[in-house]
Amino acid sequence: MNYDFIKKQDEDVYGILQGEENRESFTLELIPSENYASKAVREAMGSLFTNKYSEGYPGKRYYGGQEFTDKIETVAIDRAKKLFNAEYANVQPLGGANANIALYFALLNPGDTILGMDLSHGGHLTHGHPITYISKIFNFVRYGMKDISTGEIDYDELRKVAHKEKPKIILAGFSAFPRSLDYGRIAEIAREVDAYSVMDAAHIAGMIASGSLEHPFAPHHGVPFDVITSTTHKTLRGPRGGLILTRESKEIAQKIDKAVFPGLQGGPHMHTIAAKAIAFKEALHPSFKLYTDKILANAQAMATVFSKENIEMITGGTSNHLILIDVVKSFNITGKEAQQLLDEAGIATNMNMIPNDSRSPLDPSGLRIGTPAITTRGFDEEASRYLAQRMVNILSKKESPVSMRETIKKLCMEHPIPEIFI
Repeated sequence: MNYDFIKKQDEDVYGILQGEENRESFTLELIPSENYASKAVREAMGSLFTNKYSEGYPGKRYYGGQEFTDKIETVAIDRAKKLFNAEYANVQPLGGANANIALYFALLNPGDTILGMDLSHGGHLTHGHPITYISKIFNFVRYGMKDISTGEIDYDELRKVAHKEKPKIILAGFSAFPRSLDYGRIAEIAREVDAYSVMDAAHIAGMIASGSLEHPFAPHHGVPFDVITSTTHKTLRGPRGGLILTRESKEIAQKIDKAVFPGLQGGPHMHTIAAKAIAFKEALHPSFKLYTDKILANAQAMATVFSKENIEMITGGTSNHLILIDVVKSFNITGKEAQQLLDEAGIATNMNMIPNDSRSPLDPSGLRIGTPAITTRGFDEEASRYLAQRMVNILSKKESPVSMRETIKKLCMEHPIPEIFI
């Protein structure tokens, strides 16, 4: 983007922005929670809507001058509902964590129980990790994998815990789980104990919306989920923000609206909502399904190389967009060392805990990688396999990251970041 006014007014910030633009242009992004937004989305983020306070909802604001804020939020809501086949949508959450926390306050009382995936088995901080403040307000209990080699969730244990603990919410979703969930079984268990079934789809929302992965609201699961929360970046390629979708219950939707505002947040970020509206339109385009299918194909291609090289992948591979590698077993290095080696080569990844990890989160045993961003750059399966092999060579120290830097730059130039998606 052009930063003409920033260049004139603030050379320090201009220099930093130029540095980040250069980094993104010549670094291959393999962090599964990151992606590239279109120029249209980024223009909306810098629009005049950043000036406007719009506390409330369309038609029910607490400030004047809301003609166009009402219009843009209504457009975003309508597109979100169409994209996810939902009856209700709240597009105001400032992030995925805000969306989850607002949902908890909407449906629960302090001290109520939530059953979610264990962080060490791939869950998320907002699913009740003891380090979070929300864990001091609600009682979180956890489920995990029965077999780490395949990623099979222990649904029998999940049912036992649910009947014992009587949670008010059973929470699906993950941040580092490379396989799929059985939505039907989870929703069925939730019904048995009179709990709400909620899917935190932050990581895979794009693939759910397009149909590349199963949809928690789909009736063919037997019992559909009640609510979906999500981010709007990651696989949706929108701005950094949150989203809450309700399948059919107006009562639940009204509780969610009150919990988001005035319960948790003040004025919504209307420039971000405008950007969300654009991203939802992009995701409604037929080409988006081709994109999300390719995310999965590229992840499978990389996993094939890792398998051939006898790399220890948690769950033995992937069924979605991400792969989690035990680098201690595979390369006799830590996750932090692996991340740093790849950084030197121009490949961005993130160190990550693995199930039953004996190491610290600041230097864990795992490395998490994903294909959404390189797929946006136009990588196909052949390019993904090539990149995976180069990564193996760097981590096994067969090739130095410094010497690999030019190769990665060449790949970046062959696959530039697109500015237009539709």
